[in-house]
Amino acid sequence: QTEDRNCSGLWTRKHKVKQTMSNPTSETEKYLAQSAQLGNLSRPQIAILDFGSQYSHLIARRVRELRVYCELYSCMVSASVLAAHENLAGIILSGGPNSVYDPGSPHVHADVWKLISDRKIPVLGICYGMQELAHTFGGSVAPGQKREYGKAHVRRAEAGRASPLLDGIDDEVIMWMSHGDKLHALPKGFGAIAGTDNADYVAIENVESHMYGLQFHPEVTHSPMGPKILSNFCVGICGAPQDWVMKDYAKEFIEDVRSKVGDGHVLGAVSGGVDSTVAAVLMKEAIGDRFHAVMVDNGCLRKDEAKNVNKRLREDCGINLKCVDASKLFLDKLAGVTDPEKKRKIIGGTFIDIFQQEATAIMESSGGKCEFLLQGTLYPDVIESISYKGPSATIKTHHNVGGLPASMKLKLIEPMRELFKDEVRELGIALGIDEASVWRHPFPGPGLAIRILGEVTPDRVAMLQEADAILIEELWKHGHYRKIGQAFVVLLPVKSVGVMGDGRTYENVACVRCVQTSDYMTADFYHLPHEVMGILSGRIINEVRGINRLCYDISSKPPATIEWE
Repeated sequence: QTEDRNCSGLWTRKHKVKQTMSNPTSETEKYLAQSAQLGNLSRPQIAILDFGSQYSHLIARRVRELRVYCELYSCMVSASVLAAHENLAGIILSGGPNSVYDPGSPHVHADVWKLISDRKIPVLGICYGMQELAHTFGGSVAPGQKREYGKAHVRRAEAGRASPLLDGIDDEVIMWMSHGDKLHALPKGFGAIAGTDNADYVAIENVESHMYGLQFHPEVTHSPMGPKILSNFCVGICGAPQDWVMKDYAKEFIEDVRSKVGDGHVLGAVSGGVDSTVAAVLMKEAIGDRFHAVMVDNGCLRKDEAKNVNKRLREDCGINLKCVDASKLFLDKLAGVTDPEKKRKIIGGTFIDIFQQEATAIMESSGGKCEFLLQGTLYPDVIESISYKGPSATIKTHHNVGGLPASMKLKLIEPMRELFKDEVRELGIALGIDEASVWRHPFPGPGLAIRILGEVTPDRVAMLQEADAILIEELWKHGHYRKIGQAFVVLLPVKSVGVMGDGRTYENVACVRCVQTSDYMTADFYHLPHEVMGILSGRIINEVRGINRLCYDISSKPPATIEWE
């Protein structure tokens, strides 16, 4: 590697790297363009450049919790994409799994550093991001003698020394570390503001250039004062406005849709879940009956789901909804199928066929004015598509329209594309949607078909519907539903011997799955009290004919997944 100064006077290191890093292909350019598709170029924001850290999405969540708007970009983002935003208040460089000194490791583009210098944009580097700062400005990064993972005691370099980044922080605090490399020599113009027993430089600053670095992770819950540090940077140093409020967002979206759609019509599939309910209510507020909601009953919904959704959306919310009962068609096609992937493909393909038929009818009835499709993309879907996964990683687009034929030529409307799940719920409350609807747990597209292990039959669906209804009822009754991220019953392809009355039974085994999670990327089993477990066991075994044994799943994600199939 060689070292030189670029046109901004910044220290850079040249590496021989793979073509996808140094000479972007057309596919890479398309990939980078996804970093800038949220659209509002005038809204003040904090830009988070993702270097592949498992915590990058948490940085975005923590910043949003400050009521500060932020977006996450690939670390490979071009300067032109960032420059298009008129009010770039600050930039955060995330952590990552690479070593900054290795050939092929990701780096901020020189033109981005020039943009930062020209606009005097404050920068905060976290973990790898701090090492990227040091690497770029002439510091020294190398492996440490000891790796540092877990909680660490972080102490100010000088007790009582003032620092805008550590304003209001005690001289010694607990922070979460996760690194093997460390900073051995400060970059030019930077000073140390905090260290640990293992590393002298775990917080650094260059106040004149508005650049700061943290070796620890302020975004994780194990760093109690982390939110205060992020607030110091985003609000105190960057001056970002704390105006990210869901009620205002709803007004902004409604005005935007009215402008975009004009007198046209919008088509959308709804399931009754919180995402589709909030999206549907937003569309109804924007264009009234010109939004056409379609719900397809695939025969694998929860007990009375179609009836309840029809009441909630059509009667309570006034949404123009059509329910299509295709349960017999779906169940006939699922007969004899046990492979979970085949179940998904059958249900997905059949849904597309039915939805296209309904869409064609709606387009004809609207005189060809139905040109838009509502899609429930959430911000984690966008993050997944732009997250840095290495120069040779497969590029994954988030523009998945559920396999609808391109011949339909529908333009996408994605009202919640900027939102995390908790923000969707907050938006639902702001729109006046009832609490039970807003706090519904996620439900998979294939429905109970993937919670029935083995063949899906009408009798097994009915059995699982009853057990699932009892579970949800008892969780609400005992005050646990809101504390749980997802709860359901799985019907196993296993039978067991039992005794009921004076008779011997040989019936089905079911399993309850309840998990706690904030992001659904990781999850732990919910510690349901034994008393409630006993009530569930008694009710399900006594009230649901065909089940004589109930288990409780105590596995976490990873290594298990939340769903069983």
